[in-house]
Amino acid sequence: MSNLKITQIKSVISEKQNQRDTLRTLGLKKIGQSVVREDRPEVLGMIRTVAHLVTVEEVD
Repeated sequence: MSNLKITQIKSVISEKQNQRDTLRTLGLKKIGQSVVREDRPEVLGMIRTVAHLVTVEEVD
C-alpha cells in the first residue's frame, strides 16, 4: 500500500465538531502541519470528511 501525506491548510474555527474531531484523529493540530498515513479505507473516509481543510499527496 502507498502512503498519503496530509497537510492542514485551513483553520478549524467555525467548523463542525465532527470535522474538528476528525482532524485531531488524523493527528493534525495546526495549519501547515503534515502527517503521513497509510492509504486505507478508514483514512480515505476521514479525508473525505475534511477535504476542504486539507491537501493530500501520495508519497512512497
